[in-house]
Amino acid sequence: MPVPVSQMWTVSTYVLRQKLAGRKQYPLVLMLEPLFRCNLACAGCGKIQYPAHILKKDLTPEECFRAVDECGAPMVSIPGGEPLMHPQIGEIVEGLVARKKYIYLCTNALLLKEKIDLFKPSKYLSFSVHLDGQREAHDLSVCREGGYDIAVDAVKEAVRRGFRVTTNTTLFDGANAKSVRAFFDEMMDLGVEGMELSPGYSYDKAPDQKHFLGRARTRRMFRAILSNRKKTWRFNLSPLFLEFLMGKRTFPCTPWGMPTYNVFGWQKPCYLLQDGYADTFAELLATTDWDHYGTESGNPACANCMVHSGYEASAVNATFSSLSGFLATVKGTLFARYRDKEALRMLEQPEAPVHPLVQIAATAESVQTHA
Repeated sequence: MPVPVSQMWTVSTYVLRQKLAGRKQYPLVLMLEPLFRCNLACAGCGKIQYPAHILKKDLTPEECFRAVDECGAPMVSIPGGEPLMHPQIGEIVEGLVARKKYIYLCTNALLLKEKIDLFKPSKYLSFSVHLDGQREAHDLSVCREGGYDIAVDAVKEAVRRGFRVTTNTTLFDGANAKSVRAFFDEMMDLGVEGMELSPGYSYDKAPDQKHFLGRARTRRMFRAILSNRKKTWRFNLSPLFLEFLMGKRTFPCTPWGMPTYNVFGWQKPCYLLQDGYADTFAELLATTDWDHYGTESGNPACANCMVHSGYEASAVNATFSSLSGFLATVKGTLFARYRDKEALRMLEQPEAPVHPLVQIAATAESVQTHA
């Protein structure tokens, strides 16, 4: 089972309470960014392109706890930057576990073996390890040779110690569908709990702007990857979100479903776009022009977005909004093969050459000097 029954129960009852209360805008996952600095310089990332004085900033544990309490979401994702570089990350996680929040600590795992003693295995804590495919594809994506081997070694150690471990994979234009499917086999062999997938989003600050996927190409790629699945594959995502990626469903974006809190405050409107900040979560909900965002809005910044942070909450909302949505989720959970002859033919077609990601001038070493 991809997630513990206790987590599924907590999330399900939380969503149902929001529905019964008539709330249309409610958070599902808090995206808590305690810092922006990182020990990698990935070409597709827009989070590390801030000036040095911003990269040196950290949220305090108290600021993190206040945001979590204010938001009230049952799950907390801790991205960055690289959260394991935060000097008080152990204290932050401990405080969130005490609040019985389900935590996904997102990490590139370069520091995981070194820092793992800061944490205790818990049903409330998962290490979400960033792996963008098999060895060559991952190392190319993160612009660091050997990154895959370090991350896999850390995954093995965390699993051995009894931690929950998931993977987080972002796919860009040029991804090899056969290689991605082989990567799924590798991750299942490592014993990870489940896998999370998302197409890359074109951050304005990302050095490589050429290889972000449009919607049509996203659907075609994910149809080839996710159809004709193996029974052994486990995904840490709603079945309806996976169907959305495959082009089987359409959803409006739910930008308030995964709100972001970072060193600037509550980010408007979502994890991926920065159109200002609010001082409180209530102010974020009240003052953001939500109609200005999402594919349906006509906002060009949202035109090709299909990422997890915008549409997983939409899929969960669809599950609990109607009997048909609930039954579709049950069907997608129990019958997840999605047999598709055309998708098999896609896998047999010659792949486009793997693109060379732009190597940005700042190396991981130089980024660390900002710490």
